[in-house]
Amino acid sequence: MASRWKDAGLGAVAVLIMLSPLSTLAASTLKPPGRAELVKALSDCRAITDPTDRLACYDKAAAALDEAQTKGDVVIVDRQQAQAVKRQAFGFNLGAALSIFDRPGGKEGAKDKEADESITAIARSVSQTAVGKWIVTLEDGAVWRQIDSDTLSSDPHAGSKIHIRRASLGSFLMSVDGQSSIRVHRDE
Repeated sequence: MASRWKDAGLGAVAVLIMLSPLSTLAASTLKPPGRAELVKALSDCRAITDPTDRLACYDKAAAALDEAQTKGDVVIVDRQQAQAVKRQAFGFNLGAALSIFDRPGGKEGAKDKEADESITAIARSVSQTAVGKWIVTLEDGAVWRQIDSDTLSSDPHAGSKIHIRRASLGSFLMSVDGQSSIRVHRDE
């Protein structure tokens, strides 16, 4: 049994996700990883029929998982935390890099997919470039810059309700206080 644990690769398991614009270069070639070995080892304990051996397996697997999490070798996130990361990254081309957070989940999984397509937020600050294009900073610090020449019937301001949705060919459309949308790009 000890060799099984050694073979399972319970050494250092490192999970590193870079959420920076520089990571977009490689993001399209990334494939979502399979199940973490420590989680797989814990799940494999269910197949042991002898209750004493199964309990020993669970104890050992749980201790290994707890130790790895304490050392920072494994990061465990729940659905709510995964949604928060995806929301913070909305607008950056990190689809493949963030696919690690895509897990089937029934009704919640369908809601996650909808949330991946749009966000609604409040503008923290708004400015305009010399050529009249809007720059909107959301409450979470995300900065969106207008990239088309469309005009808004009323100027956005701090406190404006912002709705941003995915459009065709990787672009995004921003609606300010329910007005017609303008095409935008995420800067920060």
